[in-house]
This record gives sequence, structure tokens and C-alpha cells, in this order.
Amino acid sequence: TFHGRVLDAMPTNYVNFKGAADLRMRLICATLGGRALRIDDIRVNDQNPGVRDYEASLLRLLDKLTNGMKVEINETGTTLKYKPGIVTGGRRISHDCGTARAIGYFLEVVIPICLFAKKPVDLTLTGITNDETDVSVDTIRTVTLPMIKRQFGVDDGLALTIVKRGVAPGGAGEINIKLPIAKELKNVDWTDEGMVKRVRGVAFTLRVSPQTGNRLVDASRGVLNDFLPDVYIFTDHHPGDAKNGQRNKTSPGFGLSLVAETTSGCLLSVDCASTSGSAAKEAGHSIWQVDENSGSSSDEDSDDYSQESGSDDDEEEEEDEEGSDEDE
Repeated sequence: TFHGRVLDAMPTNYVNFKGAADLRMRLICATLGGRALRIDDIRVNDQNPGVRDYEASLLRLLDKLTNGMKVEINETGTTLKYKPGIVTGGRRISHDCGTARAIGYFLEVVIPICLFAKKPVDLTLTGITNDETDVSVDTIRTVTLPMIKRQFGVDDGLALTIVKRGVAPGGAGEINIKLPIAKELKNVDWTDEGMVKRVRGVAFTLRVSPQTGNRLVDASRGVLNDFLPDVYIFTDHHPGDAKNGQRNKTSPGFGLSLVAETTSGCLLSVDCASTSGSAAKEAGHSIWQVDENSGSSSDEDSDDYSQESGSDDDEEEEEDEEGSDEDE
């Protein structure tokens, strides 16, 4: 009050945008810059207009990592008002990412924000660890975090642990990430890509035969060894939760994540995950068949490096038997 009168609240100066494109980047910039954000016309021409469930889940995660955040969404979900809070961070924070998008979708927002938090972050996320839409947790662990260590000097406790894997549609994966505070920022020069000198990777299998991982490795090495000899891909087999009586809660699947290190220190990664009806050999080869027209123009899409295949293991075995009969 002032002289017996109640003063109206100061009007909020919003930064206005339209459409759902680049929503995550807008939230990152608004949070780090302390600017209020308003987004109108979110999927107004879509059959299901408004904010998606995974985007609302991302806002709930930001609420756990900050203090004083305010979000307003209209009844149709097509207008979003976002007032960022102070990034406090903290330990023992957990969040369920759901099954609409993978954990990598959320980590791409968490990492740049939490590096500037007031306290180090110890975060546990559950959901899908590997799919064909978002960046995998393996790429975050083997590419993103090492580049942060090397370029920004953030090395005190920076780590990502894959507790258990989860694939669509069931999810049920779990990771733990620890992010210290970035004390300074350095200039980054990534104009020189360099030449590839070594390739490392991991082929994971979940509730499928361990031989599937070996087929992924053999198919990938069959392509890579024609170009360079320093190739090492290890297998990571997870039997699932069958021992705990929760077999139906874990979906079966397999996938491959490769990282190429260049002479200039750059790290290049590519991911491939199983789809319905895909075989391990085709998945190993399809990781190199990059669609040049797969660039995304909105925040909902990301680069897709794998293609579906309609053949399975049984059909391949039948073809091998037919070929042997003809030889005889």
C-alpha cells in the first residue's frame, strides 16, 4: 500500500513468440536470461492442438529445478505464459519422463540450465533411454559430457550412470546424472572437424537374445573396418526385470550407439534403435544410411539415422538354408 491505496502489480514484460517450434530452446534462453516468455498459437491447426503431455512434463521438471517459476496455460493449451525462477539445483531430485519422448529430450534442457545452478545437481530420470526420435543417453554420456569437461573445465563430479535401460513402448529405464557448477566459460573453436582416427560404441540388448548384440557388432565392423582398423564396440546385455516378477513391464529391444573421435578432438555420434520387425543385421547397416532430407524444422522432430526393415531373423535363416541347398 501507498498513502492508503493498493498499488497494482507491475505488468510483466513478455517476450512474445508464436508456434511450438524450438520450445526447448526458448525455455532455456528464458530461464538463463530471466525473461518472461509468452507463446501463442501452439499447434492451432493441429487435430490435437495445444501443449503436448511431454512438454508439460518438461515444465514440471523445470519447476523441480528452480524456485519461483510460474506457468499459465489457457484452457485450449494453445497459449503458454512462462515466468522463470531461480535455478537452485539440489540433490535427490527425481522425475518420471513418461513414454512419449525419451530421456534425452529432457537432458538437452537440463544440462545447459543446471550448469548455472546455485547448487550441484543430482538428478534421477526414469523413462525411455534409447529410441529413434531423441538423442540417446549413450550419446549424452560419451559425447556431451566429455566435451563439457574438455571445453568448459567442468570436471568435479560430472557423470551420467545408466542404472537400467528402457525402450518403447514400456520405458522403465533409469539414469542418474550429476552436474557440478560451471565456474567460468571459455571460447570454443569447432571449425576444424579433423579426420576420424578411432570409433568406439556400445550395442545394447534388452530382453532379447545376447546374440543379437553380437550381430550388431559384426554388421557395424563389416562396414567400419574397410576404412580404419581402430574400431571397438562392446555389448551391453540386460535381461530385464524377469527375476523380480515384472517381465511384462519391460519392453524388449536392442540398439547401437557409435562415437567417432577425430584428430582435432571432435566427437561425432550416431544412434540406432530397434523398431517393430527390424533385425539386428539390418539395424547395424542402417546406422550408416542417413537420410539427407531428415533435417527437422521444429522442436518436435530430430535427426533419424535408422530405417525400418521388414525382415526378421527367421526369414534370414530360411534364406541361408535355401542358399546351401542350391549349392549342394
